[in-house]
Amino acid sequence: MEFDYDIDPPEDQNYGLVTLQSDETIEQDFRQLFGSSARLYVTRVPSAPEVSAESLQAMEAHIPTAASLLPPQISYQTIGYGCTSGSAQIGPTRVADLLRNSATSLHQTEPVSALVAACQHLGLSRIAFLSPYVADVSDQLRNVLADRGVASPVFGSFNEAHEARVARISAQSLCAAAQSLVTGRDVDAVFLSCTNLRTLGFIGPLEQTLGIPVLSSNLALFWHMARLGGAALNGPGQLINRTPSVVI
Repeated sequence: MEFDYDIDPPEDQNYGLVTLQSDETIEQDFRQLFGSSARLYVTRVPSAPEVSAESLQAMEAHIPTAASLLPPQISYQTIGYGCTSGSAQIGPTRVADLLRNSATSLHQTEPVSALVAACQHLGLSRIAFLSPYVADVSDQLRNVLADRGVASPVFGSFNEAHEARVARISAQSLCAAAQSLVTGRDVDAVFLSCTNLRTLGFIGPLEQTLGIPVLSSNLALFWHMARLGGAALNGPGQLINRTPSVVI
């Protein structure tokens, strides 16, 4: 027997994400923040077990192929690249070009551009910067942010190069480090860098303790993807819930 069938109309809130082979956190955070307001399509790039400037740069060659493997029949509002340090190493403009030329979407972003937009949205210019990574990786990211008007006069790191260990840094360790960084310091916010850090569950309580905004790579990235694409987010923190200081 052969049957006739109807065709459902296409979804209008689709988001693509190019993330790392080693990332265990970013997809879970997306689904928590967007809920049922958007559909997520994920592809991955190979990533080395140890993070270095060289391993981050090497991902540039894999982004086009990974992005091209997103379902081509889907119309994407925004496609994001899910690596903070990799975006700084490769360059935000270059990442956007690679995404734009490899898959069809209205917008492209990554955590560096997202953080800059988030700081503009909240009127922030001086952040305390907490990184899991070694110095040369963190320094490149801080320099790229500084060039875009976001200074990080206060910096701290766990000095960890192994990605599998980064994903296991505890909430207690992250909160203690963040509190130590900002105590007695003249900063507007604290930034928890790395899409593999598990931060979403304590951003709200940590903001109450510190009295300043707490931003993370995933929070900034998904806020920016949603803002560009017109989706609704439901999550913690002043970035999502506070009226902006600057209209952008």
